[in-house]
Amino acid sequence: MLKKILLSVLALIVLIVGGGAIYLSVYGDAMQEPAFWESEIEAFEAADATDPPEPGSILFTGSSSIRLWDSLESDMAPLRVLNRGFGGAHMSHVVHFADRIITPYAPRALVVYAGDNDIGAGKTPGTVVADFEALVAHVRRDQPELPIYYITIKPSRLRWEQWPTMDETNARIGRVADADPGIHVLDIGRPMLELGAGGAPPSELFWLDGLHLTDRGYALWTEVVRPRLLADLGTR
Repeated sequence: MLKKILLSVLALIVLIVGGGAIYLSVYGDAMQEPAFWESEIEAFEAADATDPPEPGSILFTGSSSIRLWDSLESDMAPLRVLNRGFGGAHMSHVVHFADRIITPYAPRALVVYAGDNDIGAGKTPGTVVADFEALVAHVRRDQPELPIYYITIKPSRLRWEQWPTMDETNARIGRVADADPGIHVLDIGRPMLELGAGGAPPSELFWLDGLHLTDRGYALWTEVVRPRLLADLGTR
């Protein structure tokens, strides 16, 4: 378990100094399998055993853009939130671990950010959409009325060439949401692109890797996410 945690930390360090391609070439195939992230899920379970979270939070899950949102609790206040983002998760990984990182908490709402790494790894929009629909079906087995919020895949500087495919994925999940009143889309892409003046979003929104968000990036996301959750769910 310690080895995988250290590898995850190493991944972030390498990405920050610009060597992400080297890391991905070594560990990329392993990172596609849910088992690679087992240590992070076990860490959640160990923390829960020591200090069980109160049921009924708004649960945020997905990839590192959620995991690294260190200011999530204060950004969403007075809403009560729980962060269960992990590693370089794909949408399919969230499905795989749903019974361990979503269902036990009986959340009042689910917020998902995944698909970024999926497209980055070469998956198609159709695959991501199918995995999202599988996630919806899975969590609704226990909570049929659970509100689900999809944070759109972000445009980033590192993956700018893949933005058209990501944008297509967002649009297709948007059509899924249009047909289901319990699914809602939180579009963080539009304000990021507006700052880019027709090109990739500005570097101030990202770490040196051009992918992970700075405090300024998370502040922009907060401007989109928090008001919608407050309007829909209230402050209880």
